[in-house]
Amino acid sequence: MTFAGYSLLPVLPELALAAGAMALLMLGAFRSGQTTQLVTGLAVAFLVITGALVLWLPGGKLTTFGGSFIVDDFARFLKILALLGSGVTLILSRAYLAEQAKLFEYAILVMLSTTGMMVLISAGDLIMLYLGLELMSLALYVVAASHRDDTKSTEAGLKYFVLGALSSGMLLYGASLIYGFTGTVSFAGIAAEAKSGNIGLVFGLVFLLAGLCFKVSAVPFHMWTPDVYEGAPTPVTAFFASAPKVAALAVFTRVALTAFPGIVPQWQQIVVFVSIASMALGSFAAIGQKNIKRLMAYSSIGHMGFALVGLAAGTQQGAQGVLVYIAIYVAMTLGTFSIILAMKRNGRAVETISDFAGLSRTNPLLAFFFAMFLFSLAGIPPLAGFFAKFYVFLAAIKAGLFTLAVIGVVTSVVGAFYYLTIVKVMYFDEPKEAMEPMRVELRVVLAVAGTFTILFFVYPAPLVNAAAAAAKSLF
Repeated sequence: MTFAGYSLLPVLPELALAAGAMALLMLGAFRSGQTTQLVTGLAVAFLVITGALVLWLPGGKLTTFGGSFIVDDFARFLKILALLGSGVTLILSRAYLAEQAKLFEYAILVMLSTTGMMVLISAGDLIMLYLGLELMSLALYVVAASHRDDTKSTEAGLKYFVLGALSSGMLLYGASLIYGFTGTVSFAGIAAEAKSGNIGLVFGLVFLLAGLCFKVSAVPFHMWTPDVYEGAPTPVTAFFASAPKVAALAVFTRVALTAFPGIVPQWQQIVVFVSIASMALGSFAAIGQKNIKRLMAYSSIGHMGFALVGLAAGTQQGAQGVLVYIAIYVAMTLGTFSIILAMKRNGRAVETISDFAGLSRTNPLLAFFFAMFLFSLAGIPPLAGFFAKFYVFLAAIKAGLFTLAVIGVVTSVVGAFYYLTIVKVMYFDEPKEAMEPMRVELRVVLAVAGTFTILFFVYPAPLVNAAAAAAKSLF
């Protein structure tokens, strides 16, 4: 299977997903009547098929298009995680699509965005990186504003688009500087040329990493996150908080470790600063929040800071820590959003933290799971979130970044305050009117994510070993 002399086998999952999106677009456009549920169901099926194709590809390292597209264990691990995040998000979106949006295009945009994520994860040069990033982002801009009758949703989409365009410009400027000073766009070629901290190259690297920081919503490029999380429909917020973060952290890690291994001290300073700033802002800014989605936005900023602690180490163990962290983070986030989506009274979604008052008496099981997710996000043992932080802090300590690890632990303690505040509201405040019954798909996601989060310590080997193999393929 070749095209213009290049093997298309490594890019087969992306082609299949893009073709599936085009087919569903035709189905939605030409079939009369309401096709939203049908298209959404088929979209989930296509994501599952794409995941099977990723696993079916031959083992080892595959490349095509002159090395600009790479499939290795690192790419396989993160593609499966991104597909899982997108698929679960579509499942969580069923009620929203059935009752409010009735947009068959929503699932197609998620598929196209996921295609961009997969291209981004496999990027082997700056051009492929930009193509993947834009394919992912353009669909996200539209999804953020998908609730067209809602002013907040439209505002969220516009803010995300304007700031996203700015970050893309910064990233492109950085890429052009890197190309100018190295004479190549491939990561392997840049690694061969970038042996010393040339001032022009470092400038390019700063702009490139600034563009990537926007995508992971790291400080100081986080300003869009709380507004977009609050303004976008809740299923869209769940999507933003999971799959795109996987792709952005993947390319952040691949660029730093494979394109610039010769100038680790230069980019390490940037990552350490961004990590500390994100952990601090994520911990302190969330304390005064009243809206649960805004709180989750600041929580997300903080967690990206914690994940970058592993990258700052610049070692194989650090890369493994990043992968374990992002996998556990996706599970915790999707579980938390399954509960937020279930919070409805009299047919209306409720989003303020005070609405969770007395949940332990009106719905004890839901309150228990929510408390477990919040404890895990805070990093309290023996839940999965504790192990996520343990792996990145351990990598930082072994790399001699003691100050970074200590700041990480301190900000974890501060962050625990606002998670525990919600637990206090659920268990000690006077109960409000009971919530509506939870939909079946939300229960399934909650059960799976909750079981993984609570029982991860019993058998962590599969995830830890898969992350170790994925990290090894970068070095």
